[in-house]
Amino acid sequence: MQTLGKFEKYLIEEFYDDYREGRMNRRTFIRRVAFITGSMAATVTAMTAVGCRPIELPSPTAPMPTPTAPAAAPAAQAGAVPGAKSPLSVPEGDPAVQASDVTFDSGSDKITGYLARPAADGKYATILVCHENRGLTPHIKDVARRFAKAGYVALAIDLLSREGGSDKIDNDQRPGLLTGAGIARHVGDFAAGLKYVQTLSYVDGTRIGMTGYCFGGGVTWASSEAIPELKAAVPFYGPAPDLEKVGNIKAAVLGVYAEQDARITGGKDALEKALAAANITHKMNVYPGVNHAFHNDTGDRYVEAQATQAWNDTLAWFKQYLG
Repeated sequence: MQTLGKFEKYLIEEFYDDYREGRMNRRTFIRRVAFITGSMAATVTAMTAVGCRPIELPSPTAPMPTPTAPAAAPAAQAGAVPGAKSPLSVPEGDPAVQASDVTFDSGSDKITGYLARPAADGKYATILVCHENRGLTPHIKDVARRFAKAGYVALAIDLLSREGGSDKIDNDQRPGLLTGAGIARHVGDFAAGLKYVQTLSYVDGTRIGMTGYCFGGGVTWASSEAIPELKAAVPFYGPAPDLEKVGNIKAAVLGVYAEQDARITGGKDALEKALAAANITHKMNVYPGVNHAFHNDTGDRYVEAQATQAWNDTLAWFKQYLG
């Protein structure tokens, strides 16, 4: 059994909450935990630890789940983003945006991503975008286009590039592959992505920020501690960074939290105290009446008013610290 770290525990607790609230069935919950822990015996231990009853547990001798390739996504309708409910959604083909898949080097590996930029000529600041535990989805590509429409270059990196790409991997297996890879690999890929965008003629390489959602919020915090070139960061309700390392942060950080997300928001005060002690420019916003993942307009926790406010606050933060 692998030792469960912060991100593994974070995701197992998140999936348990979804299971308890009826957003995830028992089979999917077991599969996702098993892919994270690496064995059914460890899955039993992890599920017990978060509060599952004996009747809900799998047999510790049951076979491990077998990954299956996801069904091919239906062809997107012209101008449509699958499942999008936000009025801010920017469809593929919007004339104000140029977007394409890109590849760049991270060490000896080829990493893929989705790059969106304003169609108008100019030299722009860049936002690095980190996806949720689902990998690089159409929703995250939509978010990248939203930044492009707002006047930024946006690079959304597929952190499962080495495994063949998010869209080729079993949905339930993606979280386990992401946590199994280790946070250092993901931070390294974003450091490489930053170097890549600095080579682009339409990027002002001195003005680079980062944002991420859920799991990606945690990666954003970790990247802020490790990548001094970042000037601004907006992590959305992700696991807190290592408090003893927050003094390494050079970026101005806006933390986005949901009032009803007690599991994550409960750690906000300790983090804020550490940031203040280290004299890090920061602000912590708690959005009322919403829960974890309220910004994702393809999910059932989406709340338009608060998601729109969080987006506007994000843009205002980047405008202030990136220009």
